[in-house]
Amino acid sequence: MKISEAAEDFLTVGRIAVTGVSRNPSGHGSNAVYDRLLERGYDVVAVNPNAEAIRDRPAYANLAAVPGGVDAVVIGTRPEHALDTVKEAVELGIKKVWMHRSVDAGSVSPEAVTYGREHGLTVIDGGCPLMFGGASDGFHKVMCAVLKLTGQVPKTV
Repeated sequence: MKISEAAEDFLTVGRIAVTGVSRNPSGHGSNAVYDRLLERGYDVVAVNPNAEAIRDRPAYANLAAVPGGVDAVVIGTRPEHALDTVKEAVELGIKKVWMHRSVDAGSVSPEAVTYGREHGLTVIDGGCPLMFGGASDGFHKVMCAVLKLTGQVPKTV
């Protein structure tokens, strides 16, 4: 499936969790994703085991703790935490996972990608939800084009 199709499918789900959202947002890509999705009207929740609230909104320790569950998850933590999140998504029946990646290694874990796909998940292994659809802006669209050339945004998933 083309990345644009996978991104559109991801961004049309009901509720999205973003892991790694920090109480101290400076330099955290997950905070940018969380904030933009909120601004654009998405039903989004923060996941951070060390915070009860982010920006006066509840934060949850893990995916299982979110009341009513979620339909998709953006992984914004370090790559070594991605596999645990993907395993939790599998256990909870969450079928869509996006491992955030910009100009650095981001949150992509090859082991987590393989595990998720072997268990029937759609795993977007790179790029950022802010590069696509209603969540995007001009800056992120340009970044997307450039990062596709370097392989940091996959062309297919």
